[in-house]
Amino acid sequence: MKISITARLFLAVLAIAAFAVLAMGMAAHFSYTRGFIGYLNEQAMLRMEAAVPRLARAYAANGSWGFVQGNRPEWFRILRVPADAASVPAGAAPSGGRAPPQVSDLTGALLRFTLLDDQERFVVGYGAVDGDSVRREIVVGGERVGWLLMAPFQTVSGGGDQRFERHQIRASWAIGAVCVLLSAVIALWVARRLLRPVRSVAQATHRLAAGEYGSRVQVESDDEVGQLARDFNTLADTLERNERMRRDFLADVSHELRTPLGVLHGELEAIEDGVHAMSPATVKSLQAEVATMNKLVSDLYDLSLADVGALTYRKAPVDIVALLCTTLDGFTARLAEAGLTLRTELPAEPPMVLADERRLQQLFNNLMENSVRYTDRGGVLQVRVSSPAGAQAVQLEFEDSAPGVPAHRVTRLFDRFYRVEGSRNRASGGAGLGLAICRSIVAAHGGRIEAGASPLGGLAMRVVLPASGEAAA
Repeated sequence: MKISITARLFLAVLAIAAFAVLAMGMAAHFSYTRGFIGYLNEQAMLRMEAAVPRLARAYAANGSWGFVQGNRPEWFRILRVPADAASVPAGAAPSGGRAPPQVSDLTGALLRFTLLDDQERFVVGYGAVDGDSVRREIVVGGERVGWLLMAPFQTVSGGGDQRFERHQIRASWAIGAVCVLLSAVIALWVARRLLRPVRSVAQATHRLAAGEYGSRVQVESDDEVGQLARDFNTLADTLERNERMRRDFLADVSHELRTPLGVLHGELEAIEDGVHAMSPATVKSLQAEVATMNKLVSDLYDLSLADVGALTYRKAPVDIVALLCTTLDGFTARLAEAGLTLRTELPAEPPMVLADERRLQQLFNNLMENSVRYTDRGGVLQVRVSSPAGAQAVQLEFEDSAPGVPAHRVTRLFDRFYRVEGSRNRASGGAGLGLAICRSIVAAHGGRIEAGASPLGGLAMRVVLPASGEAAA
């Protein structure tokens, strides 16, 4: 049988409340039977000790116990007489003509006293005398004239005492039942209140698993449950973005492949129909389209290898300045064609890095391609290499002029298939894979790559690689 979390939490809280009420009831019963009754017996003992000398004085004044035998009012009067009036003989009025104030007995001790004569014959008081009774001698003139006995409270069978005990037990159980009922109501409310957002997350998770990536849950608190809701929303945002990027990627790849394939198909048909002759210009055009497709497939292949950690690197000490200059020389014609001015700041002593020369060449090519492709004509491209003293790192900066990238989009530049809308859009070409490959290459070399706003008005790319500690020859 499947039990819901709400039912489990409800039963757990209710069980705790019931156990607490039961424990309190047992503690109250123990306190009553052992503590309260013990307290009554202690108070009765104090009254007994005070009554013994009063009875001795009353006996000395009357000469016998006849004045109380069968005279219960006189018996209770003597027991209730305060200490300062105990010396007044029985039946006599105290000085001033006023009777002394009576002492109230709320413990019921007076009903449990028994008076025996010197032969231990019953005189007056409580009639049920047994071996558990507390005994005190009454001595007058050095001779024992009687006994005062007190029955313990537990042995008293008075109806009032039993009714009081039953009333206390019923009241305790009634209070316990009310507490359990209130605990059940509170436990049910707490269970529903706490688990409602959890159920919302669970339902949204089922929808998300079914492909509804727009599912979100409302954050109702700042506790752990609220954090769970926020994390779920973040996960849903990520999945929705990834799904959108996947769809965009399929559209982009199909577009990037369709364009060169369409050109190839058209050119080949034109050659086949005799419209175009097979000339070096035609072959060059076909080769350019093939190169475009080859680069896209190569980029996808490199990313797939990077994802599984299978992208190979053969690291050796590399003169990074010499390698960078080789890359820049290869872009001379592209820069001139785009109308861009190249500025370089290179150190006098070229630093060395432990790296895969082929992968670094790929890194520089991608960064230069990104700047040349997306910088407006007549702009500036600045490349700077520095190695701060004691930093044990080499820093490369690629800065270009306008247009720039909005600040809220800079952090996503290294996401695969991501391309900035507006000036840096697909109209300029590219599938949005170059910078993602750059990040993989830099990470494999233990460095980092960052993007930000350029002082020239465009985009700045900063690459930091650990130095190898060797100097270039």
